[in-house]
Amino acid sequence: MKQLIARDISWLSFNARVLQEANDPVVPLKERIRFLGIHSNNMDEFFRVRVATLKRMIELGGKKANMHLEENPRQILDQIQTIVLQQQNEFNRIWNSILEELKQENIFLVNEKQLSKEQKEFVRKFFDEEVRSDIIPLLIESLPQLPYLRDKSIYLGVVMRKKDSAYDQKYALIEVPSRSVGRFVQLPSKPESHSIILLEDVIRFNLPYIFSYFGYDYFDAHIFKVTKDAEIDIDNDIATSFVQKIQHGLKNRRKGKPVRFIYDKEMDAALLEYLMKRVNLSRKDNIIPGGRIHNFRHFMDFPDVFSRKSTRRSPFTHPALKKSLRVTDVIIEKDVMLHFPYHSFDAIIDLLREAAMDPDVTTIKITAYRLADNSKIINALINAVRNGKEVIVMLELRARFDEEANLEWKDMLELEGVKVLLGIPDMKIHAKLCVIKKRVDKKIIQYGFVSTGNLNEKTAKVYGDHCLLTGNRNVMADINRIFKFIENPKTGLVHLKACKKLVICPVYMRKELIRLINAEIRNAKAGKAASVIVKINSLSDVQLIYQLYEAANAGVEIKLIVRGIFCAVTQQKKFKNHMQAVSIVDEYLEHARVLIFHNNGKEKIFISSADWMVRNLDHRVEATVPVTDEEIKQELIDIIHIQLRDNLKARILDNELLNNYVSSAGKKKIRSQIETYNYLYQKMLKQSEAGSN
Repeated sequence: MKQLIARDISWLSFNARVLQEANDPVVPLKERIRFLGIHSNNMDEFFRVRVATLKRMIELGGKKANMHLEENPRQILDQIQTIVLQQQNEFNRIWNSILEELKQENIFLVNEKQLSKEQKEFVRKFFDEEVRSDIIPLLIESLPQLPYLRDKSIYLGVVMRKKDSAYDQKYALIEVPSRSVGRFVQLPSKPESHSIILLEDVIRFNLPYIFSYFGYDYFDAHIFKVTKDAEIDIDNDIATSFVQKIQHGLKNRRKGKPVRFIYDKEMDAALLEYLMKRVNLSRKDNIIPGGRIHNFRHFMDFPDVFSRKSTRRSPFTHPALKKSLRVTDVIIEKDVMLHFPYHSFDAIIDLLREAAMDPDVTTIKITAYRLADNSKIINALINAVRNGKEVIVMLELRARFDEEANLEWKDMLELEGVKVLLGIPDMKIHAKLCVIKKRVDKKIIQYGFVSTGNLNEKTAKVYGDHCLLTGNRNVMADINRIFKFIENPKTGLVHLKACKKLVICPVYMRKELIRLINAEIRNAKAGKAASVIVKINSLSDVQLIYQLYEAANAGVEIKLIVRGIFCAVTQQKKFKNHMQAVSIVDEYLEHARVLIFHNNGKEKIFISSADWMVRNLDHRVEATVPVTDEEIKQELIDIIHIQLRDNLKARILDNELLNNYVSSAGKKKIRSQIETYNYLYQKMLKQSEAGSN
């Protein structure tokens, strides 16, 4: 029996679960289209990163391309090609079904051949006023080298000829300017109906106008896109600053090798062969035939023309914070756990705003990985500097696909006087930390937070995360030690090793996890109750997987909630207890990491920024914090058990990657995200009533 599932095959199984959401008739139509967009965006990143890495492994002939070395990358690439084609077929089937449902709601996605007279006039005018200046057609046959093709763009491959001659034809390329114009154009429509045309079809309609000076009367145009290797190679030139290396790496990313070519299967065969040759791809590469539409990630922003609106509920203020005018006063007195997106992220922004205005606050130190476009976090930090505070921001420049944004944030922060730390060349800073210092009557008071998610008010509305607001002295002391390491990494790991409360990667976490699992194994062998409950995004670390296998052999009850990559085999004959493993894919992205160890009935509970992957445990600075407040511990246990009872959106993670839903037959139907909202909202109401009595 196989002992492990290949990481990349497991990830594709996760993306199949996203596709299941797009196929679920219970999900509102707009959300189903959004899930198709998420699936498409996920697949793009998968090819840019993972497929590109596997191709590098083959080229390097067994030498490490990064910290993951697959035994047979060529075989995995073959499997990927098969699975991706299967998912593409399923994607197309779901989309065609959704198109029929859109028609039932009087929403019509029309192409250039389906326009009414009024709509034709609108499209001509729209093209002339909004699109024409962004269109630069390229006659590629006359070019010695194919122009640079943007990784995230779609292109129209155009065949032009005269109807009375099959020989006189030309090829042209047009980049669809969706960045500047937008992908969707709403057309004049009948009352109570909505007609929408895609930007590429606006361009198709206007091809005779665009190429009018050539005298052609036949045009055939189909969409294609190229996905490229997105790895940033950092050179080791010691004379080059870290920022310059990142900037140089971003420029080189433009030159990344193509790893996938997706095209409309109706494309002219000769043009297809010509394009493949010009981008140096062969039939052995990831050549994916698809439908008429590509870059479905734009469909995450499909126009909101639906009669059935989202049932998403608004976040609410944590009850402990409703009783006070200031978040600061509450957390200096007691720990508070925020659960996003159920609790409002405003508490984090308010905490930093209060610190910016508080005359007693002297210093704010914070880590930043992925920030919102118009970050209120950054705004609060800039105002703190203007009010005379020392502000130190650890800004991780290598947050994948956020590198350019973080370089811009760096320039803005430094311009305002913020001290910006840029990380460590061989180690990403992924911990989500904040420490605020204030001086009151010659006494230093410290408070802040440890979180499982990014400091991003936009994603906090759709990502499930936990954030511990605390004034615990030991926690704050450890956060200060982490910042000492980041500020002066030449001292080595001495500051990280000095941490007493937080469990830190890369120094202690692996050892501590093994120690905690071993304690449960000893208890199971002694006939005592023993269990391990883990909620994470990804499980691929081989050592920890085998440690869980050993625990299952000993009879430890193991329950796993893993959203994405899952490389473990849950059912083996030698297990006394099969491992129970589920993945929850629903309206919100399950992003939190929670660890619960039975510990003879005195549960040890942690929240963490780290997944159980080699990159997190051994190559990043991650922070795991023990939860000590009894009320918060029980709250986390209750939430995790709600998720373990989910029988509407939970899929079983089995050996065959079947993604079967957990059965609800004969049971109360439980959708954990709705149940969690209700659980926390009821707690808020009870505490509000108790406070008013």
